[in-house]
Amino acid sequence: MAIAKMKLVEIEFPEDQSDVILSKLVDSEDFHPEPASKFADSVRGLTVLNRPNPYADLLARMDEAKSNLGLTLDDAKSQMLDIAQADALFCDVVDQANKIDKLQKDLQQMINENNEAITQLKNMQDDHLNLDQLFTSHYLQIRYGYMPTMNLDKLKYYDDQVFLFKPFFKDGKYCYCLYMTTETHAPEVDNIFSSLYFERIHIPSFVHGTPKEAIGQLEEENDAAKKNIDKYESRKQKLFADNKADLSTIYATCKENAETSEAQKYVVVFGQQAAIYGFCEDKYAKKLKKEFEVRDDVKVEIKPPMGDSRLTPPTKLKENWFSKPFGMFVEMYGVPAYTDMDPTNFVAISYCILFGIMFGDVGQGAVLILVGFLAWKLKKLRLGLVGTRIGVFSIIFGCLFGSVFGSEEILTPFFMPMKSTNTMPLLLAAIGIGVLLIIISMSFNVYINAKKKNWGEFLFSQNGVAGLAFYICVILLAINALGKLGLPLGTPYIVVGIVLPILLIFLKEPLNRKMQGYKMFPEGFGSFFTEGFFELFDVVLTFITNTMSFLRVGGFVLSHAGMMLVVYTLAEMIGGVGYWITLVLGNAFVMCLEGMIVGIQVLRLEFYEMFSRYYEGNGKPFISMKENLEK
Repeated sequence: MAIAKMKLVEIEFPEDQSDVILSKLVDSEDFHPEPASKFADSVRGLTVLNRPNPYADLLARMDEAKSNLGLTLDDAKSQMLDIAQADALFCDVVDQANKIDKLQKDLQQMINENNEAITQLKNMQDDHLNLDQLFTSHYLQIRYGYMPTMNLDKLKYYDDQVFLFKPFFKDGKYCYCLYMTTETHAPEVDNIFSSLYFERIHIPSFVHGTPKEAIGQLEEENDAAKKNIDKYESRKQKLFADNKADLSTIYATCKENAETSEAQKYVVVFGQQAAIYGFCEDKYAKKLKKEFEVRDDVKVEIKPPMGDSRLTPPTKLKENWFSKPFGMFVEMYGVPAYTDMDPTNFVAISYCILFGIMFGDVGQGAVLILVGFLAWKLKKLRLGLVGTRIGVFSIIFGCLFGSVFGSEEILTPFFMPMKSTNTMPLLLAAIGIGVLLIIISMSFNVYINAKKKNWGEFLFSQNGVAGLAFYICVILLAINALGKLGLPLGTPYIVVGIVLPILLIFLKEPLNRKMQGYKMFPEGFGSFFTEGFFELFDVVLTFITNTMSFLRVGGFVLSHAGMMLVVYTLAEMIGGVGYWITLVLGNAFVMCLEGMIVGIQVLRLEFYEMFSRYYEGNGKPFISMKENLEK
């Protein structure tokens, strides 16, 4: 992946033609607009276009109808409309639909009330109980409801009270029941049942006859109401269908005008003229110019991306098949600035290699590919595409280690991590990989600062030329001390390769100020020395910790092999059918646990040990006009 080359585009046109120009741009996926406020706030006499949208209210009401009334519309092309006629047509359709909808809601409310009554009646079914006679009594007070079953035994304490109790149905926790008493004794009896946690249920007045008869009547009413609801729904849908073409055109026109109105924030107005500023890819600039300059009153000017100091070019990444999924990791850290480099290719390659080394197994790598493929196909998870790629590298390094689902007997290993004589070479190789990746990261920083002509960072930074020279020289000195090079690296080498670079890093800020024409020590040398000493100590410590951090690469190779050894040991101890069950479950456990941990650890190495040395992620993404308006 790389960063696409941009051009700054200025489209100038008469202010009264703004809607025509914007209507061509609102669907553009190749033009990144810049807010007009950036210019209006800095130049006197410039304003941001701000016209009222006559379609806004109608569009809002149509969206409400789509949501509340189930109005469905087709895709249509916008047309010139008489807003009054369009509004009248829509209002007529919606008024009719609202009347139908109210009838449906009234019927549905009746069904809900009937269903609630049916639920209560099912708990008191008694062929000899007449609800009309029961609840229209002038001399008795009758209460129907439910109470905890555990409180039924307590009723015996109130045998001397004037009430009659009748239980109907017990569901284990509660008993549905009724009690009746005289009007005179009602307050006292109500208080008794309240103490027993009796909850009253009101039987609706529209319920008649016995519970069984009432349920039958209510169910018949519900069936009739449902049929009427369906009839009303058919009538409403026919109303919508008869007017769908006209309403779809009205909606499309309102939608386009709303987008055009929203896009006014990108139009700068000066007198009778207006302009839109933005960026597009270099390869689309001429096409854009040709598209708009067919009009004599429109002028399109193409400038270099840095042609206006008030504007920062956006970053649009050129994607390739292999690296594209790893863009999600780069985006976590931030989008690269336009003048920076796109690190996605480096992240993709280094991530795959490190993961493959730490999770090297042919069988488990194949499963990772399968799971990643299914995750992408079924759920469209970008992480699934990452899984397919790192799975391939797991297979490659699995062949190197001779590991197939933890077994080292199927393939002949080229390198056996668990062999005692291989442990130290493995850890040294892990550090070697880390050294190489850190050097590459620092080289990227050198290149980026040279590209930006940021010479202070380029020369004196801990990740610049001085830091790179210091790190390489220290590494060579360490290798030579182990007797691996046999070079006469004496005092001159140490002075030039280590002392001088570390001194330049220490003096980075003063030297940088000197190059810019400022005083080297504005706050005095003593203050600088104290602060600079601790910063230099932190720089050296960071070099050491970053390098040693890559020991985890070798550590996870040993961890993976060790965990699979435990799985096979347990399987052999169990034996029989349990042997294969243990292998399957053990492999699944190792894949889930270590796969997740290794993925996180590699990402940590990318961010802390590499990104921190060359990548800032302070760019702004390329967002087309269409994407901006859809937010």
